[in-house]
Amino acid sequence: MASSTPGPVESSIQFKLTNALQPSQLTITNDSHLHRHHAAMRAQGGGSGETHFSVYVISDEFRGKNTMQRHRMIYAALSEELSDGLHALSLKTKTPEENVGPVIG
Repeated sequence: MASSTPGPVESSIQFKLTNALQPSQLTITNDSHLHRHHAAMRAQGGGSGETHFSVYVISDEFRGKNTMQRHRMIYAALSEELSDGLHALSLKTKTPEENVGPVIG
């Protein structure tokens, strides 16, 4: 089961993406507990155990950029975490205009 208190990797992701993208929405979900049985995760041993995250970002910084460019922006911001054991990111990136959902009410 996932912890309700963010660990150091999740906190770092929050800090760096907030600074880099000034998002209007940023949701980070630690999915690491779903992947503990993978051989690569067992082989890493130790560490914070924070290896897999889902990230949903709405930011004006994504305007005029395709999905690959948006993902590269995130990978660049998190390059240190990725080199230190962050194994996987599931990314959903949108501009405010793309985040239009059904009107309720």
